[in-house]
Amino acid sequence: MKKLLVVAAAAAVIGGGAVAEEFPNKTIEVVTHAGNGGGTDVTTRMMMIRARRELGEDMVVVNKRGGGGASAMDYYLTQPADGHSILTFTIGHSATVALGKTEMGLDDVRPIARGTDDPQILMTRCGVYDSAQAFVDAQKSEPLTYGTTHLGGIDDVSAFMFARRGDLATPKIVPFEGGGELATQLVAGAVDVAVLNLAEAGSQIEAGDICPIVVLAPERMNGLPDVSTAQELGIDANFSTVRGFVVHADTPDEVAKKLEESLLKAMNHTVYQGFLTSVGLDADSVADAETWGNQLTSMQTDMDAALRELGFIQ
Repeated sequence: MKKLLVVAAAAAVIGGGAVAEEFPNKTIEVVTHAGNGGGTDVTTRMMMIRARRELGEDMVVVNKRGGGGASAMDYYLTQPADGHSILTFTIGHSATVALGKTEMGLDDVRPIARGTDDPQILMTRCGVYDSAQAFVDAQKSEPLTYGTTHLGGIDDVSAFMFARRGDLATPKIVPFEGGGELATQLVAGAVDVAVLNLAEAGSQIEAGDICPIVVLAPERMNGLPDVSTAQELGIDANFSTVRGFVVHADTPDEVAKKLEESLLKAMNHTVYQGFLTSVGLDADSVADAETWGNQLTSMQTDMDAALRELGFIQ
């Protein structure tokens, strides 16, 4: 009888808290779809600075570029559901899921924590427009050329929906490989407008070459207090580049909880908070699994609806 009790107790430990205590026991991969230096790549690396200390294991970025995140998502599906592989998930992934370009669905993952909630910003070369209203007025009869990263993602959805809801001329879209290249081409005059995040054009903004002109958010950004929102201009177009972290849906609860606690501690540390401040964001960007999960669901619903409205999905 004693033997049976010992075996039962051991089984209970193995099936419960011991899983979390043993995790992690090897290097953790964080899979992203972005190239080095992109907003998603930088966010991921900044999270990892302190997270590796919290978890007591090394963490490495695995970049899987292509297909608007499809390559990263399909690769991630091949990895074990043991918590040693994390996926950085963005609103761009939601677009790829909606378009059916990946094997992954939202039911395949579970949220861990959100890292950024970064509003889309329409930017122009400095000096071209006197005001945000002048920028809007310029598009009432003639379209402007908008630069975006890829097609069928958050950038061109933002551009199209801004124009549609503002009753403006349909923009001409020119896609680029990344935010850095797009910012450079905006300065060079290849496009009239760039759909970017603050971090992607920071150096050009500082140099006075690029000026943010409209923020696609309900409220002004702390880092851009003088820049009007779409809402202020009477245009209901609110879109953000949201970046967070997910794991396989069937990852053990204890492991998922340990990851959530560790990542939240890491991103509430002054190192990560300093990064948020540097890109014009604040502590509200960081959110727990429940908040992030609710946002994942709502942004997938919104992205599906926007892509249908724009004709990307029949």
